[in-house]
Amino acid sequence: MPKRAERSDPRIERIEPLRPRGIRVRIHLDRGDPFEIFLEALERSRLGVGDPLPPNHRHHLLNEDADIQVREAALSLLSWRARTRAELRRRLLVKGFRPARVDACLERLQKKGLLDDSAISASFVRDRLRHRPRGRARLSSELRGKGIEPALAERVVDRVLSEEGLTDAALARRVADGWLARQGTGTIEALTREPRDPEREKARRRLYGYLTRRGFRGDALRDAAERVLKSVRDGRDPGPDEA
Repeated sequence: MPKRAERSDPRIERIEPLRPRGIRVRIHLDRGDPFEIFLEALERSRLGVGDPLPPNHRHHLLNEDADIQVREAALSLLSWRARTRAELRRRLLVKGFRPARVDACLERLQKKGLLDDSAISASFVRDRLRHRPRGRARLSSELRGKGIEPALAERVVDRVLSEEGLTDAALARRVADGWLARQGTGTIEALTREPRDPEREKARRRLYGYLTRRGFRGDALRDAAERVLKSVRDGRDPGPDEA
């Protein structure tokens, strides 16, 4: 019995631009279901109407399209706000992209300067210092929470504090003064009471706890708290330049 001739590969019959911008197109074949890809992937393949589409070419075309999908999703996320590499990776994985494809995309974006953990970290720290001051420990912890490597987080915090002319002690004083300014007369009165008075100790614990939660430790914490307590006892504003 003679061997049946193999069917020829399908050919591209029509390329349909898709709304709204024609960035994606629908490929119509002379045989089989149509499929959608990015126009960029098609242009890279140099395929056009009338060209055959054997399985290996189709696989390559769809692989190119998948890479572009990851890139476009990443750029869309970055257009909303700057993100660390780890943050961007988490979001892309949630969207269902394969880890290997995501990592390759992030490498390309980083090489092009579109991902820079050091710059993003420095911007984050400066924003915190201006609007929601934190101690060195808390700043480093928040950066690590964004996926920044611990060593890089420490270097960035040290660099920005140096550039801004700030120390943990100065930040602790600023945060303690802000805490005091927001307290009512009851807390202020409690802080003026004699040592070991229960209400005084309760108010002191609130102050120390507030400074601790904002990342201050050791001498910076103690000095800032005692400075505030002294100013309350003396009945005056601590002032920005007092140590």
